[in-house]
Amino acid sequence: MAASELYSKYARVWLPDAAEVWKSAELIKDYTPGDLTLTLRLDDGTELEYKIDSQANNLPPLRNPNILVGENDLTALSYLHEPAVLHNLKVRFVDSRLIYTYCGIVLVAINPYERLPIYEPDIINAYSGQNMGDMDPHIFAVAEEAYKQMARDERNQSIIVSGESGAGKTVSAKYAMRYFATVSCSSGEANIEERVLASSPIMEALGNAKTTRNDNSSRFGKYIEIGFDKKHCIIGANMRTYLLEKSRVVFQAHEERNYHIFYQLCASSHLPEFKAFKLGCADDFHCTNQGQSPVIEGVDDSKEMCNTRRAFSLLGISESDQMAIYQILAALLHLSNVEVKEQSADRCSISPDNVHLMVFCELMGVACEEMAHWLCHRKLKTTTETYVKPVPKMSAVNGRDALAKHIYARLFSRIVDSINSALKSAVKQHSFIGVLDIYGFETFDVNSFEQFCINYANEKLQQQFNQHVFKLEQEEYMKEEIPWTLIDFYDNQPCINLIEAKLGVLDLLDEECKMPKGSDDTWAQKLYNTLLKQNAHFDKPRLSNRAFIINHFADKVEYQCEGFLEKNKDTVNEEQINVLKKSKFDLLLTLFEDDEKVPSSTNKRTSVIGRAGPAQRDNKKTVGLQFRQSLHLLMHTLNATTPHYVRCIKPNDLKASFTLDPVRAVQQLRACGILETIRISAAGFPSRWTYQEFFSRYRVLMKQKDVLPDRKQTCKSLLEKLIQDQDKYQFGKNKIFFRAGQVAYLEKLRSDKLRMACVRIQKTIRCWLARKKYLRMRESAITIQRHVRGHQARCYVKFLRRTRAAVVLQRNMRMWVTRRRYQQQRSAAIAIQCFLRAYMAKKQYYKLMFEKKSVVIQKWVRGWLVRQHYRRTLTAIILLQSCVRRMRAKKELKKLKVEARSVEHFKKLNFGMENKIMQLQHKINEQQKENKELSERLNAVEKARATEREKQSRELQNLHRSEQEVRAKVETLPSLLEQLSFLQHELENTRREKEDLEEQTKVVEELNMKNSLLNSEKDELNKLILEQAQQLTDVETNFENTKQMEKDLTEERSRYQNLLSEHLHLEERHRDLKEEINLSIVRNTSLVCDGIHQSSPVDLPILLKLQRRVKDLEQEKQSLRQQLDNREEAQQEKANVWKQKPIRNFLRQELESENKKLKQNLNELRKSLTTENSELMPPAPGSLPYSILLDQLSSSNDELEMRKEEVLLLRSHMVRQEALKHKVKKYLSYLYIIILHLIPTDIHTLNEDGELWLAYEGLKETNRLLECQMREQEQVHNEKYRKLLEEVNKLKKENEQQQKLLTQNLLLSEDARIDASLKHEITRLASENLEHMEQQEKQDKTIRKLKKQLKFYVKKVEDFEGNHMALSVNSSVTNAPVRAVNITRKEKEYQGMLEYRQGDEARLLKNVVIDLKPRGVAVSLIPGLPAYIIFMCLRYADRVNDDQRVSTLLNSTISSIKGVIKRRGKDFEVVSFWLANTCRLMHCLKQYSGDEVVMTRNTAKQNEHCLTNFELSEYQQVIGDLAIQIYRQFIKCMEDNLQPLIVASMLEHETIQGVLGSKPTGLRKRSTSVPEVGAVTVEVLLQRLSHFHTTMSQHGMDPDLIKQVVRQLFYIICAVTLNNLLLRKDMCSWSKGLQIRYNVWQLEEWLAERELADCGAKETLEPLVQAAQLLQIKKKTEADAQAICNMSTALTTAQIVKVLTLYTPVIEFEERVSTSFITIIKDLLKDRVESSTLMMDAKKIFSITLLFTPSSVALETIQMPASLNLGFLNRI
Repeated sequence: MAASELYSKYARVWLPDAAEVWKSAELIKDYTPGDLTLTLRLDDGTELEYKIDSQANNLPPLRNPNILVGENDLTALSYLHEPAVLHNLKVRFVDSRLIYTYCGIVLVAINPYERLPIYEPDIINAYSGQNMGDMDPHIFAVAEEAYKQMARDERNQSIIVSGESGAGKTVSAKYAMRYFATVSCSSGEANIEERVLASSPIMEALGNAKTTRNDNSSRFGKYIEIGFDKKHCIIGANMRTYLLEKSRVVFQAHEERNYHIFYQLCASSHLPEFKAFKLGCADDFHCTNQGQSPVIEGVDDSKEMCNTRRAFSLLGISESDQMAIYQILAALLHLSNVEVKEQSADRCSISPDNVHLMVFCELMGVACEEMAHWLCHRKLKTTTETYVKPVPKMSAVNGRDALAKHIYARLFSRIVDSINSALKSAVKQHSFIGVLDIYGFETFDVNSFEQFCINYANEKLQQQFNQHVFKLEQEEYMKEEIPWTLIDFYDNQPCINLIEAKLGVLDLLDEECKMPKGSDDTWAQKLYNTLLKQNAHFDKPRLSNRAFIINHFADKVEYQCEGFLEKNKDTVNEEQINVLKKSKFDLLLTLFEDDEKVPSSTNKRTSVIGRAGPAQRDNKKTVGLQFRQSLHLLMHTLNATTPHYVRCIKPNDLKASFTLDPVRAVQQLRACGILETIRISAAGFPSRWTYQEFFSRYRVLMKQKDVLPDRKQTCKSLLEKLIQDQDKYQFGKNKIFFRAGQVAYLEKLRSDKLRMACVRIQKTIRCWLARKKYLRMRESAITIQRHVRGHQARCYVKFLRRTRAAVVLQRNMRMWVTRRRYQQQRSAAIAIQCFLRAYMAKKQYYKLMFEKKSVVIQKWVRGWLVRQHYRRTLTAIILLQSCVRRMRAKKELKKLKVEARSVEHFKKLNFGMENKIMQLQHKINEQQKENKELSERLNAVEKARATEREKQSRELQNLHRSEQEVRAKVETLPSLLEQLSFLQHELENTRREKEDLEEQTKVVEELNMKNSLLNSEKDELNKLILEQAQQLTDVETNFENTKQMEKDLTEERSRYQNLLSEHLHLEERHRDLKEEINLSIVRNTSLVCDGIHQSSPVDLPILLKLQRRVKDLEQEKQSLRQQLDNREEAQQEKANVWKQKPIRNFLRQELESENKKLKQNLNELRKSLTTENSELMPPAPGSLPYSILLDQLSSSNDELEMRKEEVLLLRSHMVRQEALKHKVKKYLSYLYIIILHLIPTDIHTLNEDGELWLAYEGLKETNRLLECQMREQEQVHNEKYRKLLEEVNKLKKENEQQQKLLTQNLLLSEDARIDASLKHEITRLASENLEHMEQQEKQDKTIRKLKKQLKFYVKKVEDFEGNHMALSVNSSVTNAPVRAVNITRKEKEYQGMLEYRQGDEARLLKNVVIDLKPRGVAVSLIPGLPAYIIFMCLRYADRVNDDQRVSTLLNSTISSIKGVIKRRGKDFEVVSFWLANTCRLMHCLKQYSGDEVVMTRNTAKQNEHCLTNFELSEYQQVIGDLAIQIYRQFIKCMEDNLQPLIVASMLEHETIQGVLGSKPTGLRKRSTSVPEVGAVTVEVLLQRLSHFHTTMSQHGMDPDLIKQVVRQLFYIICAVTLNNLLLRKDMCSWSKGLQIRYNVWQLEEWLAERELADCGAKETLEPLVQAAQLLQIKKKTEADAQAICNMSTALTTAQIVKVLTLYTPVIEFEERVSTSFITIIKDLLKDRVESSTLMMDAKKIFSITLLFTPSSVALETIQMPASLNLGFLNRI
């Protein structure tokens, strides 16, 4: 294709940009060859001119079509270049929030800096067994591919995880190991997967630290080999580490931390076990506070310490070893705080009382003075002498730090060795999968020796990666047999030679380290002189003589030479090591014991350097040499395996979630080789489609005549027409290979063709719509005209009618108005006259009344005036009298006073006056009293008068005023009189109104009373309503509670069933292990015995002897009991012989009389039939004598049946003879007399008297027995109540004892506490054992007693039956007939039981259970036949009352069914057959248990077959549990059968194919993937379901159980389909939603055809239906979002967001879901309370409810087929 075709108007290109690296633009003008500029428009609308060089042809790279954006595999893009890769990653990461993307064989993982729900066990199950290209990219897909290739190709695998710090390498490696631990099962050793995973927390604590780029950065590289056996189960693991960053132990940059373990120790320093370490917080130590960032947000170091200790324990490292490790680490913390004081320029010292040095030496177990000495001195050795020389302060500090680094490195290596030994397995390793977690390419502002080694390792890995990618490309081309040319790719071998070859950088570094006076400067000069002009990858900086530049594959890196020699030597003072070797600390000695040997291991990283001789120096390896050797070993291991690559990308440096920095991303893409992979792919044929995919996608570009039967030839013909340059594509055997850009061109052609087709369709449809609209409008217009004209005519007729009617109405109306006006005038005149006359009469009346009232007023006024005058005159007279009398009294007083002054007068008065004085004194007193009373009265009268005067004065004033007013109003008196008369009239009216009002008030009061009554009733009703509302709320709450209880019940049932299945699984596991142990014991008896004698402190022979002795004693005890029982039985038989004689005599006499009577009747009948007399000739049939004889015969038969019932009644009374002992004699005599009297009488008389009497007596005795039983039950209840009280008291006492023991134990030490608890537990168990033994003895006694009673009653019944048979035989012999008579007999009736001999259980179960083939039985015999046979045998065991037979038969049946399920559990028909039979056996046990509720559903015959001697409810529960176990196995079996069909039929197969079909992505699946099988359709799935349903129905499974099975199967279909939909981006499209809904409709139709619509299966498909609707519904506006939220009730928020995120348009006309719309959905759903998990639990099994289903099959009608070989069974 020419450039003019691609760079046309509206084509989109990428332009380089400094900030965003690449930005998008659109051509607004066609490009023609020779143009120097391109006219472009940016996304923000800016137009620019882009300059191009026509000679260099530097046209900007083209953008891929939108339909290809967001692909799972970067190599599937049509245009493969850097901007396309970056944009695709950005769309997937930022918009779709997908962190994984394929790039060929590489998985690109971008760190989201956020926890995602994509690592759950459900996700692991979803990826297990899937091909790598079938699901969305994931670390689990890479792990599954590695695991699958290891199992299929028998070749070791490796997963190489690389990336820079903070990219997520450790997490990716951890999840890969978790996947292997989950999908594989441990072999031989328990919890090996947990131990493999437990190594991660330990290595993270010791080897990870916080850096400026990552909070959990791995500061070492590791390669973990996970070993597998031949069954591909994990058996162990091995770990190799590389280049630990030891310098971090003593130095951290700002905002960085030391290794996590130090902070975990400091956070746990408060624990008792760490008190001896004398630690504090992390800020107290120099080596943990340099970075000034001791805390990581969101990380609790104390909790992490608990996890680390738990991981140590899980790996089998003892507590003492752990404490030793923590002790060394604590010592290093104290060593960092040892302060060195400077004494002079070349001398320093450490204070001997330095606290931290003393603690360090104490923890290390060394001498403090010696360590302080050698920290400040060094020993120099020459050939003749040895010198001890002090060192300056800086050298001492460096020596201290070197010692700390050396100890930590040795401890780290020791822990790694311990982990490897813990993970090592004794089983031979068959294969392994290695997980390499290694540092990516690093470049900093200052790069040193560590970065040099890291980049050297990445050069080696990149070389191996390039070779592997190139090899895979070649293999693909050779496999498809297409011609190919050598692809040119970047080979970094020259750079590797620069580093590791002879006279390379490492070689010169090692040589300089051996020089006596070697330094970093001299080494730099050697590098310049040797490599600067000879190697193009080496360069020297312009402004530095102590640095060098190496051109790596990713970038140029400048390394500073300072510190290279020291780090490569890794020196430490030899005397300090010697001091440590003198320690008594065992772990410390083991760390340095390797120094005494020649260092030959490649894993050693350090060397102890003093001034040794040349031979010793030559043997010591530098760090660079060690790293080079370990790297070569690693590359050898990787080359021997099949590698899988995971490249981790750090999206930004701010640790912001789902934010991509383009500049940082492009740097890492270049550094990790992703772009190199893209370049290699683009150089060949990156786009690869199968012929069928190509045909399905580009069928629209063909004509019908171009379609040939051969798809390959059809595709060739099409491509030859569309693409002229044949070099742009190649045809392989199975695929078409396209060069870069060709798929985009084909998509453009397809889009244009579809667009033209759409335009044509739109044109035709619009024409059709317009014509249809015109015709519809024309027809409507004609119809409207017709109706309008008709309406107008009707309106005119209506107008005429209305006009005529109006005239008639007007005439009548006018007449009526005139008449009415006349009548009104006449009535008005009469009314006026009436009112006028009334007025005149009223006026005359008012005048008369006025005059009368005036006379009355004058009378009253004049009388009042006269009375006033009289009162005033009387008052004046009284006043005058008072004044006169007062004057006279005064004169008299004066006169008396003068007389009293004279003596003579006084004497006269005193003469004879004593008595008078006394009298006068008495009178005075009385007068005084009277005076007082009178004065009081006077005062009261005066007050009354005063008040009266005031009243009178006020009245007088009022009268004056009224007089004035009267005078004033006299003038208006006539008008007032009129008003008065009017008021009187009004008064009367008001009086009448008042009376009316009073009546109304009475009525109102009555109404008020009624209202009050009504209100009271209303209140009562309101109360009732409230009460009813309360009751209703209570009912609702009760209903909700019952609902909750039902829900809890179902949850509890499911939990119980899960626990039951786990329990049964563990039982099987235990049984298998026991068998294996027995086999191993038989094979290795001597070895086991030796091991037992060596390891076990118990004396086994003594234990075995004691066990034998206990068994012998038990056997003796049983034999003695048996002898005692035999003797008691013999004595009981002798004693009962005499007791039974009277009863037997009576019975014999009764039976003899009955037999005589029957014989007489029979003889008379025979005589009547056989005599030769004509009178007694046999009557003719139909005659009267004949009918009489028939009646007599029937009555005799009835009599016989009645006598049989009486005999049975007598038997029942005999059983109760002890209760009726006091009435037996009277009853027997009376009964005997009645029978003798009734023998010659008529039969009817006997029936009328004897039966009634017997029934009455039986009822009375039954009532008495029921009363006795009630009393006995009451006693039993009281006894149980007493026992329960005793148990409660006992439990209270035990609880108090436990509390006392607990309080005592809390005061004791840990060892004493353990001893005390053990002693208490032993005593408690001993007491419980004694109690259990006592209870067992009591139960044995009761069992023996009951057995004796049962045997006694059985013998009595058997004797009675024997006597009855003997009597019947004798009577038949003595009364032999003269002539034989043929009497018809009934057929033999069976009792529905099978007789078998004891010991035949194994034979029975072998034929019925073990060797039975379900297919033949299900087709030819009745369903559930084995269950019926086993139950009929059980009935026989119940009849003979043999409990041993019952238990043996049931236990053997259960074991046999379990064995069959275990051996043939994967056979669907076998599991279905035994599930149906197990349920039927359980139902039979309940149906024939004798339960009254159940018996109502049985027939009378079935009730006769109920069990009589045993209550088997416990076995019902056991068999129910067995049914649940079989049900779970049944579901698992069907799930395994359906699993390969579900995804292929529900998702992948397209029933509706066309232009809207799913888009083939062109994803290149792995070459080792399993070849695709034939197409699986929904019909295949439905056929499998139909087969399941038919089989279950044939086996007679309960209909309710079938419904539960179908519901479970549909749930599995929904869960698997939805989980795959959520993990497959290519399936989330509109057309796929249509296909899913069509498939679901077919499933619903299948349910309706089999009448299973009400089983709940349809509801289980609701999440899948809603997901399909979600793919098809409109997704743009807020209303659409609200509709989605209302619709998607069965989906979780995570699932809704995931589907919307994964939605992928198949054609260009569709649009992706915008991020703003997804944000609206999240906001609307944020209040939902639901699970946060993404996947549906496909392993969930609903709790099963085994409803009771009685059988209608009669046991007596069941016949045993000969094919079962059950001849040893007899039907009874």
